[in-house]
Amino acid sequence: LLGAAAIGLAPVAHGAAYDDSINAARMGDVSVLSDLLDRGLFADTVDAQGSSLLMIAAQEGHLAIVELLLKRGASASHRNPAGDSALGLAALQGHTEIAERLLAAGAPVGTGGWSPLVYAALKGHTDIVKALVERGAPVDQRAPNQATPLMLAARNGHIEIVRYLLARGADATLENDQGRTARSWALENANTDIAAVIDANLKARGLKPKPLSIIIE
Repeated sequence: LLGAAAIGLAPVAHGAAYDDSINAARMGDVSVLSDLLDRGLFADTVDAQGSSLLMIAAQEGHLAIVELLLKRGASASHRNPAGDSALGLAALQGHTEIAERLLAAGAPVGTGGWSPLVYAALKGHTDIVKALVERGAPVDQRAPNQATPLMLAARNGHIEIVRYLLARGADATLENDQGRTARSWALENANTDIAAVIDANLKARGLKPKPLSIIIE
């Protein structure tokens, strides 16, 4: 746990104050957290996993807490040891208003790893995908397994996101670390409508689909 000096509170109050700050961010208790910040709580206090109060609030969907922490100077750029950010967690959970507020506060869109765009495409959060791309997120950025947002959207049946990404220049010929493409992943998951959309995109580019192969795991 953080030391008393790190959060600016008297040692005797540290244990309870620290726990209260984490709980307030998780539960959306603006009154408690505001009081702790008034008493000197560091706005970028982190939990035992290295996630900041802002990250916790963003993941849980507490817009009022996010607003409070940003006003008190919390960093929208903080990442925990796993590489997640407040924006990434908001994108994963589909909290559109929070994602937009974090973007307005200058949160990085991310370009690698389990980035906000990768998370949003994976889960089918169309509005967040669009907001991220419009803010400059590269459409073909890679997850750790080399999957692109297009591949993940195709695999999980998110046809509106597939159409949007293709319209924004996503490359349907790219492969992940197992040789899968967006089209092959769509077909493996019976998303034939998505495969047809991808086929039309490839045809318009003068390309032929990669033959589908069966991968035994």
